[in-house]
Amino acid sequence: MPQRILVTGGFGYVGSRLTPHLLGLGHHVRVLDLMLYTTAGLDALKRDKSFADWKGRFEFVEGDIRDPNGIAKAVAGMDAVIHLAAISNDPTGDIDEVLTRQVNFDAVGLLLAESKSAGVNRFINASSSSVFGVRDVEDIDESLEPEPITIYSKYKMLSEWLVTAAASKTFCTVNIRPATICGYSPRQRFDLTVNKLTADAVRKKMITVHGGEQRRPNVGITDMINLYGLLLEAEAIKLNGRTFNFGFENLKVIEIARVIQDELKGLDVDINVTDTLDKRDYHISSAKILRELGYKPVSSIRAEVATLRRVLENGEFSNADAAEYYNMKFMKVSRSAKAYEFASR
Repeated sequence: MPQRILVTGGFGYVGSRLTPHLLGLGHHVRVLDLMLYTTAGLDALKRDKSFADWKGRFEFVEGDIRDPNGIAKAVAGMDAVIHLAAISNDPTGDIDEVLTRQVNFDAVGLLLAESKSAGVNRFINASSSSVFGVRDVEDIDESLEPEPITIYSKYKMLSEWLVTAAASKTFCTVNIRPATICGYSPRQRFDLTVNKLTADAVRKKMITVHGGEQRRPNVGITDMINLYGLLLEAEAIKLNGRTFNFGFENLKVIEIARVIQDELKGLDVDINVTDTLDKRDYHISSAKILRELGYKPVSSIRAEVATLRRVLENGEFSNADAAEYYNMKFMKVSRSAKAYEFASR
């Protein structure tokens, strides 16, 4: 059934693929985005051959998720919220802890409160599998207590508690902990392992692997947007107040490099292995979401690499080293305590 959906960060890396996906499913989509990383996602949506049919069901609001007045207007009349907007990834979060807290924690509390007050009935929160930290455990599932080791993952963990605590009979909330996402987006990122290695392989015919024995869980962006669409339709009883890991391939970095090398075998790509001090090893189990929601992956690292190869060879990203494809290099946002205007009423 068509719904009215607010997507925060709807023109970020995942959002730029999710927004047209939801419109294609027949939903009314309102995007709230500060547009920190160029207008590439919005531009791509307007170029889409289906946009003429979609534009009556699409709204764009340029705004900050820390602004109480803007949030109140953004959630008004919405059935569901998919919350993607964040200071994203560990290096970016480490730049300024106060800023990361304001965006990744304070703003989540504001958004939950205003959503509930506005009569929103479903809240889907994008957390991160990085909340587990580095663990010497065979199956890292949702029953394991998080042990975040970075500023980014700490506030992702804390925001999960806000989302879980807000759940009620009339307000269904769910946390999703994705693995590192890989694949093509109009608002492309090349600061993610699979994407960076693929870009180097296509352009330079060389993949440089630092260390290589570290596991890095990944999930294709195609699966990510597919899941969000399904979560809008799933029975509330299966989701409410719950948390799910989401990532299906726990490969070592050297194994990821070999998958890319094999997928691009016509390019004669070499792999260069160097030493590294970063021995962090991540892996997660997604048995719960497979078992309880019946989710079946529709993509893979290999499939996402094939798509990336095609767009790179077509010249869509003429300079994959440009700052706009790297969050830490490109992001410019200041601290703002405006969320506390709501908390101090």
